[in-house]
Parts: sequence; C-alpha cells; structure tokens
Amino acid sequence: MNALPLPPSGCFATDDDGPLHLYAVRAYFEDTDLSGVVYHANYLRWFERARSDMLRLLNVDQRAAQEAGEGAFAVADMAIRFAAPARLDDDVLIETRIEELGAASIRLVQAAFRRAGVEKGAVQKGALLAQATVRVGFVAPDGRPRRQPAPWRSIFAQFLAGHAPASLDLRPNQPGTP
Repeated sequence: MNALPLPPSGCFATDDDGPLHLYAVRAYFEDTDLSGVVYHANYLRWFERARSDMLRLLNVDQRAAQEAGEGAFAVADMAIRFAAPARLDDDVLIETRIEELGAASIRLVQAAFRRAGVEKGAVQKGALLAQATVRVGFVAPDGRPRRQPAPWRSIFAQFLAGHAPASLDLRPNQPGTP
C-alpha cells in the first residue's frame, strides 16, 4: 500500500515586508452559496485554519497548554474587509503576518488572495479577496487574560524579527514552493 496523504500544511516565506506564513485552500461546493460564491463566514474558517497551522509549524503546542490548564488563545478583536468574491473551485492563498506582539496578545494581519498560477516555479498571487486584522489573546481557563508562555513569546519575537527558530527556514521562497 502506498503512503497515506498527510493533512494540508502551509509554509514560511519572506518578502519585502518581512516573514509570513502561507496556507493554501480550495473553495469547495460546501464553501459556496447558491450562486457559487464563497460564503463570507468561510473566510473566517480559512483564516483560523491558517493561524492554527502557523502556530503548529512554530512548535507552539496549544493543545498541551490547554490540557495543562495554562490556557488558550481566543480571538479578542477582528476587523475584516471583503474585496472580491472567491468562487467554486478557486485556489486561495492565505497569507498571515505577525504585526504586533504583546505580553498576553498577538495582532496579526491575514489576507486571502486568489491564486493566479505558477510562473517560473513560483506561485503568483492574484486578486485580493479579503483582508483581516485579528488580535488573539491568551486566556486562562477561567477566561481571564494572562501572559502567554515565555517560550511562545520568544518564538513569536524571533519570527517577527525575521529570525527563524532552529527548525524553520525563512529564506525567500525557492522555486516550486508557494
């Protein structure tokens, strides 16, 4: 038997604006309304999936923190602007950047782009579909804000400064990667 497929995963990259996380999704029938346009709430799901994947790739173990009774991240604030519709079967690229790091929270900017294709081995971004600014706070099990774990803050600070933890490669995209 052949190896079974792994769940989708994103990757890290850098551009002129600094380090970012990229995550690809496809608009399936379940994501659309009757007219074949992606329902607005699905962008929130895609953004959440991309944020969770970024944390996983940064070795931020949310599940262990929650099971140990330390707490978890919760969305505290979000502003979203819809620019153009995604449609059934579109390839969509979610871009996530850390904008600000606080003791108990992180502000991120996320954008969804229609994937325009691949040119010279590099993925080309197409039209901006939606953009969100999201602030996630670390909260204790009782729901009160608390400082996020120090190792996590260190990881985020390294990423924000463009310095990868030892296990990551933040060099500019290589041919054939998103």
